[in-house]
Amino acid sequence: MGDFKEKTKDEVIVSLLNVEKWYGNNNVVKNMSMKIKSGEFLTLLGPSGCGKTTTLRMISGFEEPSSGVIKIENESVELKEPYERDVNTVFQNYALFPNMTVYDNIAYGLKIKKVPKAEIHERVEEMLDLVQLKGFEKRRIDQMSGGQKQRVAIARALINQPKVLLLDEPLGALDLKLRKQMQLELKRLQKALNITFVYVTHDQEEALTMSDRIAVMNGGIIEQLDTPKNIYEKPSTKFVATFIGESNIFEASVISVDSEKASLGMECGSASILPEEVAFGDHIYVSVRPEDMRFDKEPVEGFNIKAKVKEFIYIGNITKMIATMSNGDEIKFTRLHTGKLPQVGDVINVYWSLKDGIPIPMETNAEFEKLKELSIS
Repeated sequence: MGDFKEKTKDEVIVSLLNVEKWYGNNNVVKNMSMKIKSGEFLTLLGPSGCGKTTTLRMISGFEEPSSGVIKIENESVELKEPYERDVNTVFQNYALFPNMTVYDNIAYGLKIKKVPKAEIHERVEEMLDLVQLKGFEKRRIDQMSGGQKQRVAIARALINQPKVLLLDEPLGALDLKLRKQMQLELKRLQKALNITFVYVTHDQEEALTMSDRIAVMNGGIIEQLDTPKNIYEKPSTKFVATFIGESNIFEASVISVDSEKASLGMECGSASILPEEVAFGDHIYVSVRPEDMRFDKEPVEGFNIKAKVKEFIYIGNITKMIATMSNGDEIKFTRLHTGKLPQVGDVINVYWSLKDGIPIPMETNAEFEKLKELSIS
């Protein structure tokens, strides 16, 4: 299985250039360009209908792009059949042969290629060991659990030594506990083999847990392609900020900037953020994660946002506090079960550390006009 480890992390193994997919008048994937590195775990993340599965199917060859170029190892493949591409796909429904044994399912691809029996046996045994199914060789697929079936499907895909493994929501049919277990198993396999995984999911936690990079998709485009840490801590669009975890979004205008901070005017009061990435007169969103929201009985310099505590929600290891601002918008705070919390009905002064207020450009003129109207009224 040494073939898996020949590539380096900096080498691009899959690239998409200006790829589009139309179904009649429906533009499902819009002018997509992306480079996927050799040996990385890249996740296509987004809501239903955002184009992530269609993108995966175009890489695999099960869908043909309407326009654009798809390359695998610098070779254009958009007109090649699936069997002509050096990729394999693992589906949510496993796509296994229920009347065959585990051994025969895993060996199937090699038998079709007429690989010698001795080599088939050696590679099947290696795969069984890799996916921790030693001793299950003679068991029929209809006698296996969901997690075991998924391991068989992965072994069957990997035994062909693909340059890229494509996974289309492969854990979607599993219960929560098994799903979390298989997330760690897949990550372990990917690291052990050092091959490229392209993974499709709508589950944000799953993407953050497993990925080297995440492509957050919305309406057929990639809104942000970055590391999980940057996706969560430095979202580049309002959609990313709200889709990945929870975030408090404030609409604001930059009213002054100095070397230490940028001062913001908002419908609900005023606030401050770091001066980087903004200029006087900018109209922006500010994203603040609930765990980064702070409050005090007394006003805090640089901030003038008051809110009334509405309710508390107990969620296992954390407590969520919801408060209402003067404009009626709700803001969320999360805290571990330590420290003193206010009471329902208390009025608090809201603030955050300057570094925790992340500026996000307004995406359309309509959003700016709405903010102008609110500030005038």
